[in-house]
Amino acid sequence: MRIAIVGPTFPYKGGGAHHTTELAHRLAAAGHDVILESWRTQYPSFAYPGRLVISEPEGEPFQPTRRELSWRDPLGWIRAGRRLRSSDLVVFTVLTPVQVPAYHGIMTGLGRRGGETVALCHNVLPHERKPYDTLLMRTLLRRVGRVLVHSAEQAALARALTGKSGKSGGKSVKVAGLPPHLPVRRAKDARRAGRHDRLLFFGIVRHYKGLDILLRALAAGPPEISLTVAGEFWAGLDETRRLVRALGLTDRVELHPGYVPAAAIPGLFDGVDALVLPYRAATASQNVALAFEHGVPVIATTAGALAEHVRDGVNGVLCEPGDVGSLTDALKRFYADGEPDRLRRGVRAVDPAPYWDRYLDELLKP
Repeated sequence: MRIAIVGPTFPYKGGGAHHTTELAHRLAAAGHDVILESWRTQYPSFAYPGRLVISEPEGEPFQPTRRELSWRDPLGWIRAGRRLRSSDLVVFTVLTPVQVPAYHGIMTGLGRRGGETVALCHNVLPHERKPYDTLLMRTLLRRVGRVLVHSAEQAALARALTGKSGKSGGKSVKVAGLPPHLPVRRAKDARRAGRHDRLLFFGIVRHYKGLDILLRALAAGPPEISLTVAGEFWAGLDETRRLVRALGLTDRVELHPGYVPAAAIPGLFDGVDALVLPYRAATASQNVALAFEHGVPVIATTAGALAEHVRDGVNGVLCEPGDVGSLTDALKRFYADGEPDRLRRGVRAVDPAPYWDRYLDELLKP
């Protein structure tokens, strides 16, 4: 099958770029003729205030890749669609509604001679929404042939936007769990055991990820426990610093704002007992698999699909989203006598192969 994937790849960074690139590799390995149509300029600055690109790839780049799309070049969108008319399947990787106008332009270029179209939605709607997001996504999901999402909750949202319940009217909304697409893998014999009395919050810091909830729970939890926060702050760095001071956590919280390159990730996990995901809302997160790859348990809320991968009392601890008291109790349970070591022994690195097999099956199945 001739398959075109439209989405980010190196030099763009982040989970979306890693997933798109790995998807192209997996489809090619399965025997398909794959091309990756990517971006020269992906977003206006307001849509992604963090660092957009990196100088060195954090995985194996895919070839052939064409990097000509620009958010400010509508004629280029149409030209891309014309180039892809020979494809049997065109997969649009949807990370934000800001991409929707370009995807409409590409579909205009595809015309009736183009192949089947699929919207692969990492999030049907953003966790932090703008007034135009719902309208843009509704127009896209009603125009593509099929929709693939990463959780049942997201499938229900997609069906609501298409105006269809189930598969009535011919619109197919499918669910496939987000497969691991890690930028680096850790040597199993390099893991450090033992209790460190330190937790880790890792990744882009946004309101829905609940760092403020974690800080309040840390202040109310075991007093000897410290926290490392490593990642880009899209907003609220000064507010976070004020909250740390107000809670009396200055000596217990280390803030490392800025993008964390893949080569630095193992060092972050070396000296911590658990990764904490205090999300108010979530679809899925690669950070669970990343922690498990480094032999580290996870303390997470039950938001989105997080609880599908963290087994309470086996390889981590679960709590309610948006609830300081519930997270405080989770920290206390995690640090009960002997628990950090016991939960660490329950951690197993995730085998990506079966996840990808199911994912490709759902993506390709009409």
